[in-house]
Amino acid sequence: MKKELSLPFDLGLANKVAGQFGTPIYIYNEVGIRETAEGLNKAFSWAKDYKNFFAVKATPTPAILKILHEEGMGFDCSTRSELVIMQKLGIEGKDIFYTSNNTPKEDFELAVELGATVNIDDLAQVPVFIEALAGKHMPRVAARYNPGDLKTGNTIIGHPTEAKYGMNLKSLKETFNLLKTQKIDQFGLHTMVASNELKPEYFAETTQVLLDAIAAIEKDCGIKVSFINIGGGFGLNYKPDQEPIDVVKTSAMIKIVMGSRPDLQLFTENGRYVTGGHGYLLTKVRYVMNKYKTYLGVDASMHNLMRPGMYGAYHHITVLGRNQDPIEKTYDVVGSLCENNDKFAIDRKLPDVKAGDLLVIHDAGAHGHAMGFNYNGLLRSAELLLTKSGELKLIRQAETTDDYLRNVVWPN
Repeated sequence: MKKELSLPFDLGLANKVAGQFGTPIYIYNEVGIRETAEGLNKAFSWAKDYKNFFAVKATPTPAILKILHEEGMGFDCSTRSELVIMQKLGIEGKDIFYTSNNTPKEDFELAVELGATVNIDDLAQVPVFIEALAGKHMPRVAARYNPGDLKTGNTIIGHPTEAKYGMNLKSLKETFNLLKTQKIDQFGLHTMVASNELKPEYFAETTQVLLDAIAAIEKDCGIKVSFINIGGGFGLNYKPDQEPIDVVKTSAMIKIVMGSRPDLQLFTENGRYVTGGHGYLLTKVRYVMNKYKTYLGVDASMHNLMRPGMYGAYHHITVLGRNQDPIEKTYDVVGSLCENNDKFAIDRKLPDVKAGDLLVIHDAGAHGHAMGFNYNGLLRSAELLLTKSGELKLIRQAETTDDYLRNVVWPN
């Protein structure tokens, strides 16, 4: 099975969105998000206390997070702001996994206050965390393992030996020797060494690497490890010719590896896999420009979706209303940012496009709006939810120039 390219809306609904809310704008499909969440939970239903802690960084929109919580997911938070979102949503500590790096004491204090599972990134953080803990009881604490040359990474995270995240085995042992002096009920081990990976065996291998480290830690530190978090990284098949990751097969391979430790609770922290394929960036063509190449100038820019410019990432593009037209033109699809890498596509084959046409940029439901920025004074777009009943619901207002200038201190 190759990539599914059908859309949950048509040109008529897109025209309604553009007329009512303007473009560019994000549209999320509630039905697709719920179905993917349900499928992930079902695939891992064999695992003890399985929970996916959705990576909030991927899509930190509260309306989306509420849907995921209804589907039984917890939340992987990386910053204080993400913890505050949890507070405002009323999420219990048992459903929060706090994985940060270069963490200030006050952020540890908030995580402790919320009862979150705190995941320690480095040995140097342990005294700061213990100070923030201040003798309080903690249900769960984990530490992040960087396996170095035992695993290969990928272009998004990089090779483990070059990654800033996690500790080697020696530092892990020192970390747990310090943590075991505190009032902590359960210890866990976490790793995350790749992002957007489509090969099931990669995650089985990662699980084995964690189990090997746990055996050494339990032997040398005299503790029992109760849970593992194999991270996120389940990928999206962004390109039309790519097969999707087989989550059922991935789960089955992990189950085999974990056969030696059925006592361990299993957690993941997938974000992209859950929402990525169910978010769409709707944008309008302003100009068709003939220079040395032919450019489609659209009203979205890299500040709306930076993955193509940052990573050279592929996102499929549909020209609404031209499904039956021959694909015979070649375009660069560009925004208006004063940067030459502000391109959604380079040398992309598309139908004959006219000014005013609506384009849909696929697979923008994770690390899309969340990575937006305001360079050139450009403003972040609104977000809409296409609900399971077929209604359009505004879940984030578009920024205004007043929003952009709100914190400016103007000279006299």
